[in-house]
Amino acid sequence: MAERSVGVHDGSFHADEVTACALLLAFGLVDRDKIYRSRDPQFLSTCEFVCDVGGLYDPASKRFDHHQLSYKGDFSSAGMVWAYLKEKGVIDLPTYEFINRSFLLGVDAHDNGKSTLERGVCNFSQVVTSFVPAVYDAPKEVLLKAFFEALDFTLGYIERILTKFLYMRSCREKVALSMSHNGKVLFFEEAMPWMDSFFELGGETHPALFVVMPSSNHWKLRGIPPREEEKMQVRLPLPAAWAGLLDEELVKVSGIPGALFCHKGRFISVWKTKEDVLKALEFVLKEKS
Repeated sequence: MAERSVGVHDGSFHADEVTACALLLAFGLVDRDKIYRSRDPQFLSTCEFVCDVGGLYDPASKRFDHHQLSYKGDFSSAGMVWAYLKEKGVIDLPTYEFINRSFLLGVDAHDNGKSTLERGVCNFSQVVTSFVPAVYDAPKEVLLKAFFEALDFTLGYIERILTKFLYMRSCREKVALSMSHNGKVLFFEEAMPWMDSFFELGGETHPALFVVMPSSNHWKLRGIPPREEEKMQVRLPLPAAWAGLLDEELVKVSGIPGALFCHKGRFISVWKTKEDVLKALEFVLKEKS
């Protein structure tokens, strides 16, 4: 058996086997130069991993196909590999769930025909499939080149979102500390990802209405959504009179010299200094009361 190798079917390709290979690469289980495209059962039997071909789902033998009638689950080959990495302890449960909700559940659903396509909305699987050559019956070498272009794109995406996830997790304790005050405001002296951790830590029942933190060289006042699924909604909108205003117009209406911007959706505003943003916060909370 060729160690650190993976076999997938040749011909046209889809997001699920591309993603399965990218996951194995991202976590160091296979080598890029040992990814082979074939439907020859004898050749595939020499590969350490086989994905999306072969008619067998058997994690113990590292076989991850979902096309056979005997398989009744919802995984595509991508979801099968991702579950394997969790079961083997390569990843922990929070990482598993993060990748699933970020894009992988959609890859499985799309490949199994269970996702609903919406006109004007492009999902991850469609982006990956766009790497398939437009010409039917493209030469084998053209398809091979396109497959690896799609693979590199997918691997890069996975690596980027994993980096962001690890950074988000590193900020979790700071979010928890701010939440522990049980006040109407989450205040941070540094810019950081907060929303995912906030809701994972019980934010839906937390009394906080706003987040205050630096934003580049300025400060932002951002309303908190009522629930994680409603990220563009807020528990308390910013004043209607501020909506869509910039610079001097917002200065005039708010009476705060460091006013820079208020989104027309009234969920976020930007201020020059910490003193300015705290004045804005005080005004909004007083107006509410």
